[in-house]
Amino acid sequence: MNLKYRKTIIAGNWKMHLNADEAKKFILRLKPKAVQARWCDVVLCVPFLQIPAAVKAAKGTRIAIGAQNCHYEPKGAYTGEISCEMLAEAGVKYVIIGHSERRRDNNETDTTVNKKVLAALQAGLKPIICVGESLEMRDNDVTLDVVRMQVKTALRGVMHDQIRRVTIAYEPIWAIGTGYTATAEQAGEVCEAIREVVRQLYGARLARAVSILYGGSMNTANAAELLAQPDVDGGLIGGASLKTESFEDIIEAANQ
Repeated sequence: MNLKYRKTIIAGNWKMHLNADEAKKFILRLKPKAVQARWCDVVLCVPFLQIPAAVKAAKGTRIAIGAQNCHYEPKGAYTGEISCEMLAEAGVKYVIIGHSERRRDNNETDTTVNKKVLAALQAGLKPIICVGESLEMRDNDVTLDVVRMQVKTALRGVMHDQIRRVTIAYEPIWAIGTGYTATAEQAGEVCEAIREVVRQLYGARLARAVSILYGGSMNTANAAELLAQPDVDGGLIGGASLKTESFEDIIEAANQ
């Protein structure tokens, strides 16, 4: 982390977990810890149907509510989709874009990720762009090439005055939901490469301001070591974000 230049963000990705009542109770329990989190922003990316309850429960706190996906069109005949404008109207501040599960299960590509990023920014949302490699890619030593291309494509058309609102999450696919985690050095190397891409596109000053998260099974045991890397500015947390105690411990590690 580098608090001199950019904010630390601890974001929970609840995926398809927790109903509205459970979401409300979780946020009420989390409020005291969020108040104490002077050095980091807390984000909860909840299922679509839980957004109204979560926004209401988080009102007046430092907890921001995010969505887990969006469509790139503002409206139209897109059955089952939700636009960025609808999310913003509901009180959403952040939106996850390009998570590997969406890429794998819903055929999302680097091109559709880019279109969603531009739509999110247009609607006033803060996109959390997910990038990462498969185990085969890592074994073939093309991790940095793959991640650099994903970042460049995702940011195509993003203006200099918009880049500060963008967060990038490095999520090695082989570490999501598997219990495996990249070492702190591996995470740091890729996050450094991501910042270098942003630096090439937007200059050093703006690159220093972009928060880059690690998202491959960060938990209470490894959070402090991962966050000690200079280019790891927080975490996109999956399973550990579903239990108040473990999520609070990660926030505490980021608040040092």
